[in-house]
Amino acid sequence: MRIERITLTHVRIPLHEPFRISNGEVAEKEGIVAAVEAEGLTGLGESSPMPGSFYSADTPASCWEQLTTELAPALVGRSFASLDEASAWIDGQPGSNFAKVGLETALWDMEAQRRGMPLHRLLGGTREAVESGLAVGLYDSTDRLLETIGKYLADGYKRVKIKICPGHDVELVRAVRARFGNIPLMTDANASYTLDDLEVYRELDQMGLRMFEQPLGGGALEDSAVLQRALRTPVCLDESLETFADLERAAALGSFRIANIKIQRVGGFRNALRLYHRCRELGLSIWMGTMPELGIGQAQAAAMASLAGCDYPTDVEASLRWYHDDIIDPRLTVRDGMIAMPQGPGLGYAVPAEQLERYQVARQVVSA
Repeated sequence: MRIERITLTHVRIPLHEPFRISNGEVAEKEGIVAAVEAEGLTGLGESSPMPGSFYSADTPASCWEQLTTELAPALVGRSFASLDEASAWIDGQPGSNFAKVGLETALWDMEAQRRGMPLHRLLGGTREAVESGLAVGLYDSTDRLLETIGKYLADGYKRVKIKICPGHDVELVRAVRARFGNIPLMTDANASYTLDDLEVYRELDQMGLRMFEQPLGGGALEDSAVLQRALRTPVCLDESLETFADLERAAALGSFRIANIKIQRVGGFRNALRLYHRCRELGLSIWMGTMPELGIGQAQAAAMASLAGCDYPTDVEASLRWYHDDIIDPRLTVRDGMIAMPQGPGLGYAVPAEQLERYQVARQVVSA
Protein backbone atom coordinates (compact mmCIF):
# COMPACT_ATOMS: atom_id res chain seq x y z
CA MET A 1 0.00 0.00 0.00
CA ARG A 2 1.01 3.61 -0.54
CA ILE A 3 -0.05 6.07 2.15
CA GLU A 4 -1.75 8.96 0.38
CA ARG A 5 -3.27 11.17 3.06
CA ILE A 6 -3.55 11.47 6.84
CA THR A 7 -6.13 13.60 8.63
CA LEU A 8 -5.44 14.33 12.30
CA THR A 9 -8.22 15.67 14.54
CA HIS A 10 -7.65 16.68 18.15
CA VAL A 11 -10.88 16.33 20.13
CA ARG A 12 -11.94 17.04 23.71
CA ILE A 13 -15.02 15.54 25.39
CA PRO A 14 -16.20 16.27 28.96
CA LEU A 15 -16.48 13.47 31.52
CA HIS A 16 -19.60 12.86 33.59
CA GLU A 17 -17.46 13.42 36.69
CA PRO A 18 -13.74 13.96 37.33
CA PHE A 19 -11.63 10.80 37.11
CA ARG A 20 -9.13 10.70 39.95
CA ILE A 21 -6.21 8.37 40.64
CA SER A 22 -3.15 8.65 42.89
CA ASN A 23 -1.31 10.76 40.28
CA GLY A 24 -3.96 13.36 39.46
CA GLU A 25 -7.45 14.18 38.27
CA VAL A 26 -9.05 14.99 34.90
CA ALA A 27 -12.47 16.39 33.98
CA GLU A 28 -12.14 16.12 30.18
CA LYS A 29 -10.87 13.46 27.83
CA GLU A 30 -8.62 14.47 24.96
CA GLY A 31 -7.69 12.28 22.04
CA ILE A 32 -6.21 12.55 18.57
CA VAL A 33 -8.02 10.70 15.78
CA ALA A 34 -5.83 9.58 12.89
CA ALA A 35 -7.60 8.81 9.60
CA VAL A 36 -5.07 7.19 7.24
CA GLU A 37 -6.01 6.84 3.55
CA ALA A 38 -4.53 4.44 1.01
CA GLU A 39 -5.87 2.78 -2.13
CA GLY A 40 -9.46 3.88 -1.54
CA LEU A 41 -9.57 2.73 2.08
CA THR A 42 -9.50 4.76 5.31
CA GLY A 43 -8.16 3.27 8.54
CA LEU A 44 -8.88 4.83 11.92
CA GLY A 45 -6.54 5.06 14.90
CA GLU A 46 -6.41 7.01 18.14
CA SER A 47 -3.55 8.62 20.06
CA SER A 48 -4.88 8.91 23.58
CA PRO A 49 -2.46 9.99 26.31
CA MET A 50 -3.83 11.62 29.44
CA PRO A 51 -2.86 15.22 30.23
CA GLY A 52 -0.05 16.20 32.60
CA SER A 53 1.84 13.40 34.33
CA PHE A 54 -1.27 11.26 34.79
CA TYR A 55 0.23 7.99 33.52
CA SER A 56 3.33 9.13 31.67
CA ALA A 57 5.24 12.17 30.45
CA ASP A 58 3.29 12.11 27.17
CA THR A 59 0.38 14.52 26.75
CA PRO A 60 -2.16 15.30 24.01
CA ALA A 61 -0.16 18.42 23.16
CA SER A 62 3.16 16.59 22.86
CA CYS A 63 1.63 13.82 20.73
CA TRP A 64 -0.11 16.37 18.49
CA GLU A 65 3.24 18.07 17.91
CA GLN A 66 4.96 14.79 17.03
CA LEU A 67 2.16 13.59 14.77
CA THR A 68 1.70 16.82 12.82
CA THR A 69 5.35 17.84 12.41
CA GLU A 70 7.21 14.52 12.25
CA LEU A 71 5.36 11.21 12.12
CA ALA A 72 2.51 11.92 9.69
CA PRO A 73 4.67 13.90 7.20
CA ALA A 74 7.25 11.08 7.27
CA LEU A 75 4.62 8.38 6.65
CA VAL A 76 2.64 10.07 3.86
CA GLY A 77 3.88 9.08 0.40
CA ARG A 78 5.61 5.92 1.60
CA SER A 79 4.80 2.50 0.19
CA PHE A 80 4.93 -0.79 2.09
CA ALA A 81 4.80 -4.38 0.92
CA SER A 82 2.99 -5.62 4.03
CA LEU A 83 1.27 -4.54 7.23
CA ASP A 84 4.16 -5.92 9.28
CA GLU A 85 6.65 -3.86 7.30
CA ALA A 86 4.59 -0.70 7.82
CA SER A 87 4.12 -1.35 11.55
CA ALA A 88 7.83 -2.05 11.99
CA TRP A 89 8.72 1.18 10.16
CA ILE A 90 6.46 3.24 12.44
CA ASP A 91 7.86 1.50 15.52
CA GLY A 92 11.39 2.38 14.42
CA GLN A 93 10.71 6.12 14.13
CA PRO A 94 11.81 8.55 16.84
CA GLY A 95 9.02 9.66 19.14
CA SER A 96 6.49 8.52 21.65
CA ASN A 97 4.55 5.26 21.57
CA PHE A 98 1.45 7.27 22.49
CA ALA A 99 1.85 9.25 19.25
CA LYS A 100 2.83 6.33 16.99
CA VAL A 101 -0.12 4.18 18.06
CA GLY A 102 -2.61 6.44 16.29
CA LEU A 103 -1.00 5.72 12.93
CA GLU A 104 -0.03 2.09 13.51
CA THR A 105 -3.48 0.92 14.60
CA ALA A 106 -5.12 2.78 11.70
CA LEU A 107 -3.11 0.57 9.33
CA TRP A 108 -4.48 -2.57 11.01
CA ASP A 109 -8.03 -1.27 10.54
CA MET A 110 -7.25 -0.66 6.87
CA GLU A 111 -5.73 -4.13 6.41
CA ALA A 112 -8.75 -5.80 8.01
CA GLN A 113 -11.00 -3.86 5.63
CA ARG A 114 -8.84 -4.89 2.67
CA ARG A 115 -9.20 -8.55 3.66
CA GLY A 116 -12.93 -8.16 4.36
CA MET A 117 -12.64 -9.39 7.93
CA PRO A 118 -13.31 -7.97 11.41
CA LEU A 119 -10.31 -6.46 13.19
CA HIS A 120 -10.52 -8.95 16.06
CA ARG A 121 -10.15 -11.81 13.58
CA LEU A 122 -7.11 -10.21 11.93
CA LEU A 123 -5.54 -9.97 15.41
CA GLY A 124 -6.19 -13.68 16.02
CA GLY A 125 -9.24 -13.33 18.25
CA THR A 126 -11.44 -16.35 18.85
CA ARG A 127 -14.28 -14.92 20.97
CA GLU A 128 -17.36 -13.15 19.66
CA ALA A 129 -17.92 -11.33 22.97
CA VAL A 130 -15.55 -10.31 25.76
CA GLU A 131 -16.04 -9.74 29.48
CA SER A 132 -16.01 -6.13 30.68
CA GLY A 133 -14.80 -5.00 34.09
CA LEU A 134 -15.79 -1.86 35.99
CA ALA A 135 -13.00 0.55 36.99
CA VAL A 136 -13.70 3.15 39.68
CA GLY A 137 -11.48 6.09 40.62
CA LEU A 138 -10.72 7.68 43.97
CA TYR A 139 -13.45 9.68 45.70
CA ASP A 140 -13.56 12.14 48.59
CA SER A 141 -15.80 9.78 50.53
CA THR A 142 -16.25 6.02 50.78
CA ASP A 143 -20.00 6.50 50.38
CA ARG A 144 -19.45 7.99 46.90
CA LEU A 145 -17.26 5.04 45.96
CA LEU A 146 -19.91 2.54 47.07
CA GLU A 147 -22.66 4.51 45.35
CA THR A 148 -20.78 4.45 42.04
CA ILE A 149 -20.04 0.73 42.23
CA GLY A 150 -23.68 -0.04 43.04
CA LYS A 151 -24.92 2.11 40.16
CA TYR A 152 -22.87 0.30 37.51
CA LEU A 153 -22.94 -3.24 38.88
CA ALA A 154 -26.51 -3.31 37.61
CA ASP A 155 -25.03 -3.48 34.08
CA GLY A 156 -23.50 -6.84 34.91
CA TYR A 157 -19.80 -5.92 34.89
CA LYS A 158 -17.77 -9.05 35.52
CA ARG A 159 -15.38 -7.57 38.08
CA VAL A 160 -14.71 -4.33 39.96
CA LYS A 161 -11.39 -2.50 40.10
CA ILE A 162 -10.91 0.26 42.65
CA LYS A 163 -8.09 2.77 42.73
CA ILE A 164 -6.08 2.98 45.95
CA CYS A 165 -3.24 5.14 47.24
CA PRO A 166 -1.34 5.38 50.55
CA GLY A 167 -3.79 6.19 53.30
CA HIS A 168 -6.78 5.10 51.22
CA ASP A 169 -6.54 1.37 50.74
CA VAL A 170 -7.47 -1.27 53.31
CA GLU A 171 -10.56 0.55 54.56
CA LEU A 172 -11.82 0.98 50.98
CA VAL A 173 -11.56 -2.73 50.26
CA ARG A 174 -13.23 -3.53 53.57
CA ALA A 175 -16.11 -1.19 52.75
CA VAL A 176 -16.61 -2.73 49.30
CA ARG A 177 -16.55 -6.23 50.76
CA ALA A 178 -19.02 -5.23 53.50
CA ARG A 179 -21.45 -3.74 50.96
CA PHE A 180 -21.12 -6.12 48.00
CA GLY A 181 -19.77 -9.35 49.48
CA ASN A 182 -17.49 -11.67 47.57
CA ILE A 183 -17.67 -9.95 44.16
CA PRO A 184 -14.62 -10.31 41.85
CA LEU A 185 -12.50 -7.40 43.10
CA MET A 186 -9.02 -5.99 42.48
CA THR A 187 -7.02 -2.89 43.34
CA ASP A 188 -4.93 -0.54 41.20
CA ALA A 189 -2.35 1.66 42.90
CA ASN A 190 -0.84 3.28 39.77
CA ALA A 191 2.67 2.81 41.18
CA SER A 192 2.04 4.83 44.37
CA TYR A 193 3.51 2.45 46.99
CA THR A 194 6.98 1.25 48.00
CA LEU A 195 8.25 -1.82 49.84
CA ASP A 196 7.89 0.19 53.04
CA ASP A 197 4.15 -0.45 52.60
CA LEU A 198 4.52 -4.23 52.66
CA GLU A 199 2.27 -4.57 55.71
CA VAL A 200 -0.56 -2.81 53.87
CA TYR A 201 -0.33 -5.42 51.15
CA ARG A 202 -0.10 -8.25 53.66
CA GLU A 203 -3.43 -7.05 55.04
CA LEU A 204 -4.96 -6.72 51.57
CA ASP A 205 -3.64 -10.22 50.82
CA GLN A 206 -6.22 -11.61 53.23
CA MET A 207 -9.20 -10.08 51.39
CA GLY A 208 -9.62 -12.45 48.45
CA LEU A 209 -8.64 -10.03 45.68
CA ARG A 210 -8.10 -11.10 42.08
CA MET A 211 -4.84 -9.13 41.77
CA PHE A 212 -2.85 -6.09 42.87
CA GLU A 213 -2.30 -3.93 39.80
CA GLN A 214 0.98 -1.96 39.70
CA PRO A 215 1.60 -1.54 43.46
CA LEU A 216 5.15 -0.17 43.04
CA GLY A 217 6.98 2.19 40.69
CA GLY A 218 7.28 1.26 37.05
CA GLY A 219 11.01 0.61 37.24
CA ALA A 220 10.99 -1.09 40.64
CA LEU A 221 11.05 -4.62 39.23
CA GLU A 222 13.38 -6.08 41.87
CA ASP A 223 11.17 -4.68 44.63
CA SER A 224 8.09 -6.01 42.86
CA ALA A 225 9.67 -9.48 42.88
CA VAL A 226 10.18 -9.20 46.64
CA LEU A 227 6.55 -8.12 47.06
CA GLN A 228 5.22 -10.95 44.88
CA ARG A 229 7.16 -13.57 46.84
CA ALA A 230 5.65 -12.23 50.08
CA LEU A 231 2.05 -12.47 48.85
CA ARG A 232 -0.45 -15.08 47.68
CA THR A 233 -2.42 -12.59 45.58
CA PRO A 234 -0.94 -12.14 42.07
CA VAL A 235 0.86 -8.90 41.29
CA CYS A 236 -0.18 -7.42 37.93
CA LEU A 237 2.24 -5.13 36.09
CA ASP A 238 0.98 -2.27 33.93
CA GLU A 239 3.16 0.86 33.93
CA SER A 240 6.22 -1.44 34.15
CA LEU A 241 5.53 -3.11 30.78
CA GLU A 242 6.38 -0.49 28.17
CA THR A 243 8.70 -2.66 26.05
CA PHE A 244 9.47 -6.28 25.23
CA ALA A 245 12.70 -5.93 27.20
CA ASP A 246 10.71 -4.79 30.25
CA LEU A 247 8.60 -7.93 30.03
CA GLU A 248 11.61 -10.22 29.74
CA ARG A 249 13.36 -8.66 32.72
CA ALA A 250 10.25 -8.63 34.90
CA ALA A 251 9.51 -12.28 34.06
CA ALA A 252 13.09 -13.35 34.80
CA LEU A 253 12.94 -11.64 38.19
CA GLY A 254 9.53 -13.09 39.06
CA SER A 255 8.11 -9.57 39.51
CA PHE A 256 4.53 -10.49 38.57
CA ARG A 257 2.07 -13.19 37.54
CA ILE A 258 -0.36 -11.14 35.45
CA ALA A 259 0.33 -8.70 32.60
CA ASN A 260 -1.91 -5.74 31.78
CA ILE A 261 -1.17 -4.95 28.12
CA LYS A 262 -2.12 -1.47 26.90
CA ILE A 263 -2.00 -0.87 23.16
CA GLN A 264 -1.42 2.85 23.71
CA ARG A 265 1.51 2.36 26.05
CA VAL A 266 3.40 -0.10 23.81
CA GLY A 267 2.84 1.77 20.54
CA GLY A 268 0.39 -0.38 18.60
CA PHE A 269 -0.91 -3.83 17.80
CA ARG A 270 2.38 -5.28 16.54
CA ASN A 271 4.14 -4.65 19.85
CA ALA A 272 1.08 -5.61 21.90
CA LEU A 273 0.91 -8.96 20.11
CA ARG A 274 4.62 -9.58 20.73
CA LEU A 275 4.04 -9.06 24.44
CA TYR A 276 0.89 -11.20 24.35
CA HIS A 277 2.59 -14.16 22.65
CA ARG A 278 5.61 -13.99 24.98
CA CYS A 279 3.35 -13.97 28.04
CA ARG A 280 1.61 -17.07 26.67
CA GLU A 281 4.96 -18.80 26.23
CA LEU A 282 5.92 -17.94 29.81
CA GLY A 283 2.59 -19.11 31.25
CA LEU A 284 1.65 -15.65 32.49
CA SER A 285 -1.94 -14.44 32.65
CA ILE A 286 -2.97 -11.50 30.45
CA TRP A 287 -5.70 -8.93 30.21
CA MET A 288 -6.25 -5.78 28.15
CA GLY A 289 -6.21 -2.42 29.91
CA THR A 290 -7.25 1.06 28.82
CA MET A 291 -6.25 4.65 29.63
CA PRO A 292 -9.32 4.97 29.17
CA GLU A 293 -9.48 5.99 25.53
CA LEU A 294 -12.33 7.31 23.44
CA GLY A 295 -14.32 4.92 21.28
CA ILE A 296 -11.67 4.00 18.71
CA GLY A 297 -9.06 3.07 21.29
CA GLN A 298 -11.61 1.30 23.46
CA ALA A 299 -12.87 -0.77 20.52
CA GLN A 300 -9.29 -1.70 19.64
CA ALA A 301 -8.61 -2.96 23.17
CA ALA A 302 -11.87 -4.92 23.17
CA ALA A 303 -10.88 -6.53 19.86
CA MET A 304 -7.59 -7.71 21.30
CA ALA A 305 -9.32 -8.95 24.46
CA SER A 306 -11.00 -11.54 22.22
CA LEU A 307 -7.72 -13.46 21.95
CA ALA A 308 -7.42 -16.76 23.81
CA GLY A 309 -5.37 -16.34 26.96
CA CYS A 310 -6.78 -12.95 27.88
CA ASP A 311 -7.85 -14.44 31.19
CA TYR A 312 -9.50 -11.51 32.95
CA PRO A 313 -12.19 -8.96 32.00
CA THR A 314 -10.95 -5.98 30.02
CA ASP A 315 -11.15 -2.44 31.40
CA VAL A 316 -13.11 -1.42 28.28
CA GLU A 317 -16.48 -0.10 29.45
CA ALA A 318 -19.55 1.37 27.77
CA SER A 319 -19.02 4.68 25.93
CA LEU A 320 -21.38 6.52 28.26
CA ARG A 321 -19.79 5.11 31.41
CA TRP A 322 -17.23 7.91 31.44
CA TYR A 323 -18.16 10.43 28.76
CA HIS A 324 -21.11 12.63 27.91
CA ASP A 325 -20.69 11.46 24.31
CA ASP A 326 -18.34 9.49 22.09
CA ILE A 327 -16.90 9.87 18.59
CA ILE A 328 -17.93 6.44 17.31
CA ASP A 329 -21.19 5.14 15.88
CA PRO A 330 -22.63 2.97 17.25
CA ARG A 331 -21.44 3.65 20.77
CA LEU A 332 -19.79 0.86 22.74
CA THR A 333 -22.33 -0.93 24.91
CA VAL A 334 -22.07 -3.47 27.72
CA ARG A 335 -24.92 -5.97 28.05
CA ASP A 336 -24.89 -8.46 30.91
CA GLY A 337 -21.24 -7.57 31.42
CA MET A 338 -20.27 -8.45 27.84
CA ILE A 339 -19.07 -6.47 24.80
CA ALA A 340 -20.05 -8.02 21.46
CA MET A 341 -17.46 -8.03 18.69
CA PRO A 342 -18.49 -6.20 15.49
CA GLN A 343 -18.87 -8.52 12.51
CA GLY A 344 -18.19 -6.07 9.68
CA PRO A 345 -14.76 -5.55 8.10
CA GLY A 346 -12.20 -3.51 10.00
CA LEU A 347 -12.77 -1.81 13.34
CA GLY A 348 -16.54 -2.11 12.92
CA TYR A 349 -17.37 1.42 14.08
CA ALA A 350 -17.82 4.61 12.07
CA VAL A 351 -16.69 8.07 13.13
CA PRO A 352 -19.24 10.58 11.78
CA ALA A 353 -17.72 13.86 10.59
CA GLU A 354 -20.25 15.86 12.62
CA GLN A 355 -19.11 14.11 15.80
CA LEU A 356 -15.50 15.10 15.20
CA GLU A 357 -16.49 18.67 14.36
CA ARG A 358 -18.58 18.96 17.53
CA TYR A 359 -15.59 18.20 19.78
CA GLN A 360 -12.75 19.39 17.56
CA VAL A 361 -9.91 21.37 19.08
CA ALA A 362 -7.59 21.30 16.06
CA ARG A 363 -7.36 19.59 12.65
CA GLN A 364 -4.55 19.07 10.19
CA VAL A 365 -4.39 17.27 6.84
CA VAL A 366 -1.11 15.86 5.53
CA SER A 367 -1.14 14.79 1.87
CA ALA A 368 1.37 13.21 -0.49
